[in-house]
Amino acid sequence: MAGGWSHDGAVQEQIDASTEDEVKRVRSKLSVGESLAYCEECGESIPEARRKAIAGVRLCVSCQAEQDKQNSEKGGFNRRASKDSQLR
Repeated sequence: MAGGWSHDGAVQEQIDASTEDEVKRVRSKLSVGESLAYCEECGESIPEARRKAIAGVRLCVSCQAEQDKQNSEKGGFNRRASKDSQLR
């Protein structure tokens, strides 16, 4: 149910667009190419099993965990605010 000047389905379209944008953003961060033997952050050896499991891996487990933690602290997008701004 849409309200104001928006057409029916506008809210779902905004949700779909936000989800698609986030999927594209995450996919763009996926590693590609040959995996490194040593972490580009700390220089520690990256285990062979990790290199085989993840194509294009560039960080050791501990550095990857730290990077993931920092990225999650930045927060994502506020989907509700996005919808509200489209309907006003």
